[in-house]
Amino acid sequence: MQMHPKKRLEIFIEAPLMRRIAERLDRADVTGYSILPVIAGAGRGGGWSTDGQVSDATRQVAIVCILDAARLPDVLESVYEVVSHQIGLVAVSDVEVVRPARF
Repeated sequence: MQMHPKKRLEIFIEAPLMRRIAERLDRADVTGYSILPVIAGAGRGGGWSTDGQVSDATRQVAIVCILDAARLPDVLESVYEVVSHQIGLVAVSDVEVVRPARF
């Protein structure tokens, strides 16, 4: 089976910014993405959890999409405008896919 190289973009951000990131991805014609709840983790400030949270203010989400490498710089620039002043993380990794026309 032939595999095709692509880029995986992962954005971990506060939930209230989720719609702004999704709008940026839509405007950049990203063909698909998934938004997942992040329920616990650890960082420079130590461990954290959503247990006992009563609002979305401190909830985190992970937004994941796979794209062609040529499109990555423009998408990253658009996303960075939102996340640059917020709590969050942006990561890019190399992946291989079976159906390249989907991305």
